[in-house]
Amino acid sequence: MAVRLAVVILAGVALMALIVILTYQQRRTSRLRRQFGPEYDRVLEERRSRARAEAELEARCRRVRGLHLRVLDAGARADLVKAWQAIQARFADDPRESVTAADHLVTTTLSAIGYPLQASDEGLADMSVHHAYVLDDYRTAREIAARAERGPVGTEDLRQSIICYRAFLEDVAGEWLGKRESLHERAA
Repeated sequence: MAVRLAVVILAGVALMALIVILTYQQRRTSRLRRQFGPEYDRVLEERRSRARAEAELEARCRRVRGLHLRVLDAGARADLVKAWQAIQARFADDPRESVTAADHLVTTTLSAIGYPLQASDEGLADMSVHHAYVLDDYRTAREIAARAERGPVGTEDLRQSIICYRAFLEDVAGEWLGKRESLHERAA
C-alpha cells in the first residue's frame, strides 16, 4: 500500500513538474512572438527549431541589455527631422543621392543611439530586440540602396527605399514630428 501511495505521489509530482515546464515554455514563446513579431518567424525558419530560435532571440535580448543605448534628445530629433526633410525635398531632383543620404542618416542615427554597426548581421540582430516590427523595412531599404550603388535602379524602387527608411527612422528615433514614441522608448 505504501509503495502504491509513493508511486501515485511521484506520478503527481512529475505531472505537476511537466505542467510547470509546459506553461513556462508557452509563456516564453508567447512573449518572444509578441516582442519580435515577424522576426520571430524569420529566425524560426532559419534555425528550424523552436528551441534554437528562442535561444537565439533570448541571447539577442541579453546582448542588447549590455549595450549602452540612448534615446535621442529633443534637439537631436529636431536635427534629424530637418535632415530628413532635406532628403525628401531633394528626392524629385536626385532620387539616387537621396537614398544614399537617407542610408547615411540612418547609419548615423543608429550610431548615435548606441548600436554597434561593425558586424552587419549582429547589428540587425541587436536592432530586432527593440525594432523587430520595422526591421524588414530597414532590410528592404538597404537592399535597394545596395542595388543602386551597383547600377541602375528604377525611381519607384528608390521611392520605396525612402519610404522604408522613413518608417524605420520613425520607430528608431522616437517622437517624429510629434506623432509617437518609439518601441525603444516604450521598452525603456
